[in-house]
Amino acid sequence: AWGSSLSMGMVFFCSPIVSIFTDLFGCRKVAVIGAAVGLVGLLSSSFVSTIEPLYFTYGILFACGCSFAYQPSLVILGHYFKKRLGLVNGVVTAGSSLFTVSLPFLLRVLIDSVDLYNTLRVLCILMFVLFLAGFTYKPLVPNTKDKEGGKKGKSKFPPAKKICNFSVFKVLSYRIWAFGIPAALFGYFVPYVHLMKHVKDRFGDSVREEVLLLCLGITSGVGRLVFGRVADYIPGAKKVYLQVASFFFIGLMSMMIPLCNVFGALIAVCLFMGLFDGCFICIMAPIAFELVGAQNVSQAIGFLLGLMSVPMTVGPPIAGLLRDKLGTYDVAFYLAGVPPLIGGAILCFIPWVHERQKLKEREKPVDGETTEKMLENESTLVSDTTEKPVKELDSGF
Repeated sequence: AWGSSLSMGMVFFCSPIVSIFTDLFGCRKVAVIGAAVGLVGLLSSSFVSTIEPLYFTYGILFACGCSFAYQPSLVILGHYFKKRLGLVNGVVTAGSSLFTVSLPFLLRVLIDSVDLYNTLRVLCILMFVLFLAGFTYKPLVPNTKDKEGGKKGKSKFPPAKKICNFSVFKVLSYRIWAFGIPAALFGYFVPYVHLMKHVKDRFGDSVREEVLLLCLGITSGVGRLVFGRVADYIPGAKKVYLQVASFFFIGLMSMMIPLCNVFGALIAVCLFMGLFDGCFICIMAPIAFELVGAQNVSQAIGFLLGLMSVPMTVGPPIAGLLRDKLGTYDVAFYLAGVPPLIGGAILCFIPWVHERQKLKEREKPVDGETTEKMLENESTLVSDTTEKPVKELDSGF
């Protein structure tokens, strides 16, 4: 459990560092090196014989490689797609839903037939495919190092302020988004972690809880495709309202889980939860592009994923503690529905704030033009007053 938990946490903890490297060296180099490190970590995990080395090889090395390979795949899309960025993100992120549905069954077959260590070696094939895919990333927006080298005629590292681009936090709408989403995620992942155990407690062995994971995976993939396309029709920062809706429904579904005394009702809840989970995930990158622009989107996504790692790590253990104290998951699920509702309410302010920011930016160049015109008028007045006495003197002589 510690190995998989550490692995999941490291993917998000590394995200701010990955964003800096992506800005410095570009999407292609970071993705290729990340996939290579992940491949080494996964392959070395297949040769360890005790659990302790697995914490490093799988929990840290493999996870860091996955983090370095994952984030550039989101950033590179904005280089090529503008009008249909939502649909493209939906198609790309739907791949994870496809594997969420199919991979557990494949892993079970592999483990039963060729044991765990050989299963890890088979999975190295997927990491090698990821390694090859990284070479196809050809960024159209120059990275920070290229821009600095172009200005000064030689390749040189930019100053520290440009390496760590904290200027994205100067954008008020991004600040609200970057802190509103982590606030919602304190309860967001509780059902995903504890739902199977809750089903065991409530229904025993009379039902197949794997059906719920299947429902979550299928509808999450459908949600990513559908809402990704819908996001393309919603202008500007108003795309955030889709995330508000997703948080509202996921919070509501979390609160309904303890009320489901029939397994069929629990399936319906999971279908809705998966649908809006897909909505939340697929439009993260399009919203980031809207709020900070293509030049700053890498670190904007990186900082957000880094902030997301805290509630993702803290929320489920708190729910587990409540279950240990109270003997049931009911209170944990009721409380898990509150943070998504609060986070969704915070995000409602983003479109309004973003529009005000855009109006201010439009007014700035106008003010500059009027100032320049005033200076030009003053200079012409001065030249006119100096020319008149000269002409009078010329005419007098």
